[in-house]
Amino acid sequence: MSGDELPLLEYAAIEAAARLIEGDVVRTPTVVSTGLSELLGVPVTVKLELLQRTGSFKTRGAAAKLRSLDDAERAAGVVAVSGGNHGIAVAAMAAALGVKATIVMPRSAPRRAVDIAGRHGAAVQLTTDVTEAFALGVRLQSEGLMLIHPFDDPDVVAGQGTVGRELAEDAGPLTDVLVSIGGGGLISGIAVALRALRPGVRIWGVETEGSESMARALAAGGPVPIVPSSVVTTLSPPAVAPLTYAHTRALVDDVLVVTDAEAVRGTLELADAAKVWTEPAAGCLLPAARRVIERVGGDCRLGLVLCGGNATVTDVLAWADRFGVDRG
Repeated sequence: MSGDELPLLEYAAIEAAARLIEGDVVRTPTVVSTGLSELLGVPVTVKLELLQRTGSFKTRGAAAKLRSLDDAERAAGVVAVSGGNHGIAVAAMAAALGVKATIVMPRSAPRRAVDIAGRHGAAVQLTTDVTEAFALGVRLQSEGLMLIHPFDDPDVVAGQGTVGRELAEDAGPLTDVLVSIGGGGLISGIAVALRALRPGVRIWGVETEGSESMARALAAGGPVPIVPSSVVTTLSPPAVAPLTYAHTRALVDDVLVVTDAEAVRGTLELADAAKVWTEPAAGCLLPAARRVIERVGGDCRLGLVLCGGNATVTDVLAWADRFGVDRG
């Protein structure tokens, strides 16, 4: 199934998710960034989802899904496949609800993410790569665990869509919103919310080279498998889902692809100009923002969803050295 024939979420599902998870998540700040506005030469508003519980937006979708399970499903235990942030979020939320969780991650996942998931009481299993991780997740699901998919689930997408609901309600005038894409759950949910509440806003997805699964899906007319090679493991599924492809194709204006080096440079620029520490999954928005300004002109007003901050200083500086990115 390509995804073209799949029904899109209604905005009512996002409103319902917002009510369901209200006690589990933080309404993160939406603020005008003077530093980024000066850097880019246009007004810039940021949604600081890196201040969310567990350090990323993933808590929203994990909470929405876990809260939607019945008693028998919770008793069976859950399994999640993750490049980092989703695993942390599911482990933390499962612990809060007294649900046994297994988190499957590729060995390329940040060590910090593995450690945090384990500290929340989850059983962490590491695999050779992300493709093997998803295969193991499906096998554990077949053995009776409830799969909390990072993006191929309407409940998860609705939970992530609460980011867009808050952005639409809290931001001033915007012409363009930029959102990172891994599996596409975040941009799918945000796009549903913005099309309902800010229908005139242009929506741009951003991926990194080596993990551009959505850009390839759009070019091919449906999801296609890839072998992720980007250092940005939190944006590196082996394919997007028909569900998220359908939403992106219908609701998103375009998907831009930047290099790993640009994403790492963007992380350092965000620290310098915006005074926030993000991960490259958010840092990739800055080079993409410059491309958007070139395409739409200098009268735009940008909104950037800074999706997470779960990268260590050591990791980011090591990547900067690897790609020859100036730290200053």
